[in-house]
Amino acid sequence: MESVSFLEIVGLTLGRFWPVWIALAFILITGLMYQNRLGLYGRLFSSGVGIAGVMILGFWVFTALFADIIVTVDPLAQFPAMKNKLPGTIEPGTGIAFLFGGDNLARDVFSRVVSGSQIVLIIAPAATAFALMVGTVLGLPAGYFGGKTDTIVSFLANLVLAFPVILLFYLLVTPGIMETPIPYAMAGVFFMFPILFFLTLFYTKFKNRSEKLVPYMALTLLLGGWIYIGLVFDADPLGIVAIDPNELNIFVSVVFVTSPAVFRIVRGLVLDIKTRDYIAAAQTRGESPWYIMLWEILPNARGPLIVDACLRIGYTTILLGTLGYFGLGLAPESPDWGTAIKDGSRLLRLYAHPAIFPALALMSFVLGLNMLADSLREESLKD
Repeated sequence: MESVSFLEIVGLTLGRFWPVWIALAFILITGLMYQNRLGLYGRLFSSGVGIAGVMILGFWVFTALFADIIVTVDPLAQFPAMKNKLPGTIEPGTGIAFLFGGDNLARDVFSRVVSGSQIVLIIAPAATAFALMVGTVLGLPAGYFGGKTDTIVSFLANLVLAFPVILLFYLLVTPGIMETPIPYAMAGVFFMFPILFFLTLFYTKFKNRSEKLVPYMALTLLLGGWIYIGLVFDADPLGIVAIDPNELNIFVSVVFVTSPAVFRIVRGLVLDIKTRDYIAAAQTRGESPWYIMLWEILPNARGPLIVDACLRIGYTTILLGTLGYFGLGLAPESPDWGTAIKDGSRLLRLYAHPAIFPALALMSFVLGLNMLADSLREESLKD
């Protein structure tokens, strides 16, 4: 069976990512040219670590966006002649080179790694964003009011944190639980937090300016309700907002496990910031507690929260990979990196390439997030 050389594999692989290189070049040039006008994001381009983090993370973001252009074949298609073939082997029927070889089910490893980035970059950031919302909404009043509010919410958070993470996921992401209403009930609770957050945010800011309050509140209820109905009840009339039951189960499980840690961080930040003079000034002006929490305390806690969000997306990505490795992730045919590593590890001593490439993808994505977080931490300390 014909194959291409190592240099040809490198050249063909780089060539497949041509839209990604164009997008990264644009990001780099504009970032360097306008870094003084782009605030915290622009300051990332003043250090090598920041540039490397932005470029690595940007590579996978644009890979996910342009995945349909980059892939060579359908990631779920099977080519019997390509079972466990080495990288660079040419498929006889189509004449297409399997750049990263074929896996145990005769699927193209390259296309599956590229398509897997879409799944990872949807679930991990979205779950982290929801966890930040839940942790923030609970952490702000706990830290600001203290007393019984702090005691009750902190006890619940510590109760969740007391469980080993993997054991908790075994309880939450088992196949049998998807047949119960538990995942949808948890989704119904968690997906309410973003709606409540933005409603409270706009009300506290514009409660005396109805010309702005009404449109913002209406838009929040309209968009939030539409997304809520589509995700929780799978009843979007347009069919745009929908989520697979497997993905929903993993999503709410990640939010449930992650939000208590976010709560602890937000609570600690609030306990520190609420002693500042500008908080006392806002209280003297007669501002409401929620206005102070959302418009005085939260903006001044954005630095540590942004850094934590970057690190937490990395942790979530590793967690998704771990779940996939244990067979608790998405559907068995899913091209997500964790499932691909699990499938490839079964014959690791004979054929290493099906597991190595998704593992390298997972490692590089998390590395980019960690480098970005390190740079953000350094820049936030300068504020």
